[in-house]
Amino acid sequence: MSESTLAVPVEAASGSPVYSKTNPYLATVLVNEHLTSPASEKVTIHVELELAEGMTYTPGDALGVVPTYREEAVTELLKALGFNGSEKVIEPVKGTPGNEITVREALTSKLGIGKLARGAVNQYAKLAGDNAPAGLRALLGSENKAALEDYCWGREFVDLVTDFPGIVKDPQDLFNILQRLMPRLYSIASSQRAHPGQVHLTVRVVTYNGHGKDRQGVCSGMLGFRAPVGSKLPVFLDINDQFRLPADPNTPIIMIGPGTGIAPFRAFLEEREVTGAKGENWLVFGDQRIASDYLYREQFEAMEKKGFLTKLQTAFSRDQPNKIYVQDRLREASDELFAWLERGAHFYVCGDASRMAKDVEQVLLESIAKGLKGTPEQAAEYLKKMKAEHRYERDVY
Repeated sequence: MSESTLAVPVEAASGSPVYSKTNPYLATVLVNEHLTSPASEKVTIHVELELAEGMTYTPGDALGVVPTYREEAVTELLKALGFNGSEKVIEPVKGTPGNEITVREALTSKLGIGKLARGAVNQYAKLAGDNAPAGLRALLGSENKAALEDYCWGREFVDLVTDFPGIVKDPQDLFNILQRLMPRLYSIASSQRAHPGQVHLTVRVVTYNGHGKDRQGVCSGMLGFRAPVGSKLPVFLDINDQFRLPADPNTPIIMIGPGTGIAPFRAFLEEREVTGAKGENWLVFGDQRIASDYLYREQFEAMEKKGFLTKLQTAFSRDQPNKIYVQDRLREASDELFAWLERGAHFYVCGDASRMAKDVEQVLLESIAKGLKGTPEQAAEYLKKMKAEHRYERDVY
């Protein structure tokens, strides 16, 4: 995507530019550094970006990043398709005749050529029609759903084109096969009051080997490998009113954020520290190993030492024979957890939705039932009331 199509400001009524996912701001990268050590099994980075005057956010909000695919991946796909990249296509734009761009630009910044979607396979087969190869036909229909899911796992669009070549004759058809490349949203890891004119991100760089090829997450790969200090990234702010600090700064808060789920809680703590909030703060952070994966360790331990961070718990799953997770630390402090809730504490969870968030909620319910000396049904009713009062908020994915 060219700069000219990215940062033409739309004027607001006040005269200041309005940036959005269709009109992002080209932010300069100020810092891009590893948070994990080389010994870690993962790569997690801390990225600092400058923001335009008038771009403001609140802790709990997200930053949208408009990604592009790496040149090598696009070139490989063009070769598999049999195009040179300069062919012209029309990018459909609702309510307009569309924009004429090259197929290389379409595959770089407009269409999702990464993780292979089942819908793309179906549309690819539809384009082939009666000429669809037997192997492709074997992936179609409800009776072959398991085979299709198995085929898509770990593959990208280039693998489909390589396995079943010669089907796309007109590059314009790619807009009917592939989903649009969407911006990625990252929980903001900073308080703007603490870092005026800046926004910080905590990003896990996704890399893996699938079917004999080294792969990257489209946006995390861009941030991890192609966003050096001084480069520019197209970004916009995304408001999340469902994940907010308590209105009363004296209210206690409990924050559960393993891995990159720590991001909004760094923002929460910085905001409360810089504004002088008197409410107690309890943070539970977890990852694999303390020596290589303790994100923002110095900052959090300094907050704990000065008494601002009331309670700091960590859970490093691989540092002992029996794996310990954030929910285990919560269970150990069950009585204290209920006491904080009874004092009106707000409870926050950020991170993995599939397992961690569910396990944390189960421990929360157990602690409530124990504290009430009540039944699971009474605990569920207590939690329901917390949700209604916006005292239990989750940012999970």
